Amino acid sequence: MMTAFLGNLRGWEWIIILVVILLLFGGKKIPELMRSIGKGIKSFKSGLNEAADSTDDKKENDNK
Repeated sequence: MMTAFLGNLRGWEWIIILVVILLLFGGKKIPELMRSIGKGIKSFKSGLNEAADSTDDKKENDNK
């Protein structure tokens, strides 16, 4: 549902959203916010990879 909402945004809507974010967080907080979001995404992806590796190892052990 959320992807359908984000897919319908045009150029001006994105500009308005970015301006509102800038006003809410300020220019100095945005790099910190983006950095923390990036770290969160990175840890989420590594967790997914670890889970996939774990299930692959379990499948290999079950087949032996």
